[in-house]
Amino acid sequence: MEEKVVAPDATPPAPAAPVSAPVVDDSIDIDQFMKVKFRVARIEHAEAVPKSNKLLKLQIDLGPLGKRQILSGIAKFYTPETLVGKKIIVVANLKPAKLMGIDSQGMLLAASSDDGSLLVLADPGQNMPEGSVVR
Repeated sequence: MEEKVVAPDATPPAPAAPVSAPVVDDSIDIDQFMKVKFRVARIEHAEAVPKSNKLLKLQIDLGPLGKRQILSGIAKFYTPETLVGKKIIVVANLKPAKLMGIDSQGMLLAASSDDGSLLVLADPGQNMPEGSVVR
């Protein structure tokens, strides 16, 4: 006996059209992005900044790039004791700035929730050597 092939009654739906990303007014091109130098650093020392509820002062080791001091507004989420020894990702070529009269020579990367209730440091892993390039 011969089998009959029956065509389905309904045609499958067409694939969805690709969604285009919204245009962001402050978009940068790849050449601008490549100027930002992300590096792995280890936090050697951390302390609260007097008269600030937000800032912590961090002494970091960037391996071949040397040691630096950065200030970061993460005191609501991290205590100094929990940060010592952690590896973080920093913008290593940010122009130095003074915050509350204290020099800051970089910026750490962190993700935060839209409502500001959660903040997590970008973590390169403990095995990544200080000074490693983040791409």
